[in-house]
Amino acid sequence: MKKRVKELIVVEGKHDVEKLRQVVDCDVICTNGLSISQQQLDIIKQASVKQGVIVMTDPDNAGNRIRDIINNYVANTKQVFIEKKKAIGKRNVGIEYVSNDDLLDALSNVVEFKNQQNTISWQEFIQLDLVGNSKKRYYVCQRIRIGLCNNKKMFKYLNMLGYNYQQVKEICDEYDSNHK
Repeated sequence: MKKRVKELIVVEGKHDVEKLRQVVDCDVICTNGLSISQQQLDIIKQASVKQGVIVMTDPDNAGNRIRDIINNYVANTKQVFIEKKKAIGKRNVGIEYVSNDDLLDALSNVVEFKNQQNTISWQEFIQLDLVGNSKKRYYVCQRIRIGLCNNKKMFKYLNMLGYNYQQVKEICDEYDSNHK
């Protein structure tokens, strides 16, 4: 029996919808790539109030752009991030290529974005030695399951997720102790 997901899941393409429906019982809306319409954004916004929304876009630039468009329009969305290496297909990268097990694992590790909070300052972020340290940043991104981020996006996501300095420092300390 398929796992039931109560939230509306937002994906990019029809093949993503097909893949998702193989694995879970859920409501899905397809953005048709970057051509997401105002009507689709309004539906997503309404669903965020009534049943919740999970954004599950491809781990590429277009997917990140769509995620940003939705998150700028709809508050309090949940996010699923898939590692790029798990979504590589014959011609491109996409949710449609993710294994069923990896898809279920990702859905069991949803992260919830809240409106921008100021739980960690830019100065604290710099003190953690994340700026310019892509390996450490990648480690932290994996631990909190937010997909690979540049400095600016990671800082934004940490605040949207409500992580404070001490919480991020503990993860950074783990990295430092494992990579001496």
